[in-house]
Amino acid sequence: MKPISKLYSFLIFAFLYAPIAVMIFFSFNASNSTGLFTGFSLKWYGKLAHDQAVMQALSNTLILAVTSALIATVIGTAAAVGIDRWKKGIVRNSVMNVTNIPMMNPEIVTGVSMMLLFVFVGQLVGKKEILGFGTLLIAHVTFNLPYVVLSVLPKLRQTDPFLAQAAQDLGCTPVAAFFKAVLPAISPGIFTGLLMAFTLSLDDFIISYFTAGPGFQTLPITIFSMTKKRVKPDMYALSTLIFVGILVLLLAINLAQARSDKKKKRI
Repeated sequence: MKPISKLYSFLIFAFLYAPIAVMIFFSFNASNSTGLFTGFSLKWYGKLAHDQAVMQALSNTLILAVTSALIATVIGTAAAVGIDRWKKGIVRNSVMNVTNIPMMNPEIVTGVSMMLLFVFVGQLVGKKEILGFGTLLIAHVTFNLPYVVLSVLPKLRQTDPFLAQAAQDLGCTPVAAFFKAVLPAISPGIFTGLLMAFTLSLDDFIISYFTAGPGFQTLPITIFSMTKKRVKPDMYALSTLIFVGILVLLLAINLAQARSDKKKKRI
């Protein structure tokens, strides 16, 4: 059974990562062919650096992803702490169900409904061109919140419920007890929620497409506009850089978590 299970695992990973490997391989192609490798070259990376439209879209995407992830993490952590302190019952279950709606709802429904809401509010305040960075930020924070809450809640449930009380007995105020005792204990869940919110925001297209204005374009929207003609090989280079960046970030977080676990075991 072991050889079969190993073969099955290999096929799964090959199916998942073979497209990415092909993309990375052809990002170093000397020609713009997607079926013939004519030689190793870095020219597409050089052209990418001089493409102002793509670089502006990348900058917009990173700013939006970082900002929305930070805001969603702060609000989601506070919400998770509040939900955890509620007693089990109808109110708590109802709040959890409402919190999960943005995650379970189809993105097309979320995108269209939020666009209509923003346009309606814009008409109320007398602003026609309301769609832009602000509406994108609100939309991204909204669909990121459930993932942060679901990442932090399990860590709160694993934490000793009397930890904050013990810190207060030692002289801490309730706020200081949370930041000095509870927050370090749930930090792995917070970092997981932050990373998930960042990657979801970085990747989102459907909701962004409906809530973005002409003055603020994200990278997925820019790439989608290119598909009407042909995706240039410099997009392979850009996707490769994003993949490597996310991979390095994941490795750094896993190494930091491993070191933290080792320190805890020594203590």
